[in-house]
Amino acid sequence: MRGLTALSLAALVGLGATATAVLGGARDGTDTIGHRAAPQATRAADLYFALSDMDAQAANLLLVGDDQDYTALRKQTLDTYEQRRDQADDDLQQAAQSSADDPAGQRAVQLVLGRLGSYEALVARAQLLEEQAGAPASRPSPAALDAYRQASDLLRNQLLPAADQVTAANEATVDRVYGQQRDALDDGWWWLLAVGLLALAALSGLQRVLAVRYRRVVNPVLAVVTLLTGVVLVAGLHLVGRTEDHLVTAKSNAYDSVIALSRARAVAYDMNADESRYLIDPGRAAVWEQAYLDRSQAVVHLDGATTGSYGSQLQDALDRHRADGSVVPFGGFLGNELRNITFPGEQEAAERVLGAFQEYQVIDRRMRDLHDAGKLKEAITLNTGLAEGQSNYQFGQLSAAMEDTITINRTAMDTAVSAADGDLDGGTAALAGALLAAALGLTAVGVRPRLREYR
Repeated sequence: MRGLTALSLAALVGLGATATAVLGGARDGTDTIGHRAAPQATRAADLYFALSDMDAQAANLLLVGDDQDYTALRKQTLDTYEQRRDQADDDLQQAAQSSADDPAGQRAVQLVLGRLGSYEALVARAQLLEEQAGAPASRPSPAALDAYRQASDLLRNQLLPAADQVTAANEATVDRVYGQQRDALDDGWWWLLAVGLLALAALSGLQRVLAVRYRRVVNPVLAVVTLLTGVVLVAGLHLVGRTEDHLVTAKSNAYDSVIALSRARAVAYDMNADESRYLIDPGRAAVWEQAYLDRSQAVVHLDGATTGSYGSQLQDALDRHRADGSVVPFGGFLGNELRNITFPGEQEAAERVLGAFQEYQVIDRRMRDLHDAGKLKEAITLNTGLAEGQSNYQFGQLSAAMEDTITINRTAMDTAVSAADGDLDGGTAALAGALLAAALGLTAVGVRPRLREYR
């Protein structure tokens, strides 16, 4: 009887320790993913977006020049540039705080901090030279264009790669912790089941010994303890399963879409800047045209697409997809998102992103045709216009559709993380308390009176 009592106590303590270890580890993993690495990765993507749009606005300033027809647009462009600069500063401050324990991330943040001032100074110089020259639209002075080229090269070669490095580092952390936590929860579920069954078997054996040895039909306390142990085991297994479900929802279903769409939005703003660069810098027109294609491919990848064929291949791919929504015949960030549709309203929102992107590509092709035909003013107006059917209007539709889809997934991620926090904060303590009460009840009330009969 002493041996079975000791085994029962050890199994109960083991069950409590196993539950505490599994759920405590899950809480730490959820905290790392939901409260640190995932927000840091999306914040770094937002930094990339802010920097990209800063450069797009800087290019637009040279694009509109001193043309009186674009006076209102020039003021709006300056306001947007200042807004994105403030946003980049805020993102950098938060990134610096969150990367305190990540040497590589710190170095990347420090690089952006150190170079951003130089970039802003070059943009300011380009703007000043442009104002002094009074150059017409899309024909900046050589000095202003040279200053902008230096600024843009600094951004593309140093600032944006550093921001992308911060994003990639946090993405890697999320993937690593997620993989470890999934394995730990799978293993922990089986360990919890094994230790719980051992505790139930030991308690059942002890109940049988007491029934046979002491001719008791049932020991009420042991019966309660056995029932409580069974309830705790089922609750623990359910809690582990729920935690894994929350983790899958937060990471695979929601976060993967948030980061794909956040990066798509950031790249799209850089792509939008490439249009303005193409118009203001004839000497590098081929470079900017290829850069536009590369960024388009990052958003929607089409095998073998070239500058001339991308639009038609995109239309063919969309026709196939619209004929059968389960077919996603393209890659890139939007391809990843459309293969990861999970939440209500997400499919419709992602389809709006795809449609807006395709229409934006059509307008871009029209703008380039106008440019090639020597209709520069018309090309500039189409590129900078905010009326329906013009490029910046359509880009606003694309950006808004991306933001709507990000919001759906971000809300789902936050909900799943909050649900996991709620389960784990109360669940572990409840399991430990119940098992402690069971162990004390078993020792004090259930077995001790029987042992006294030996005296």
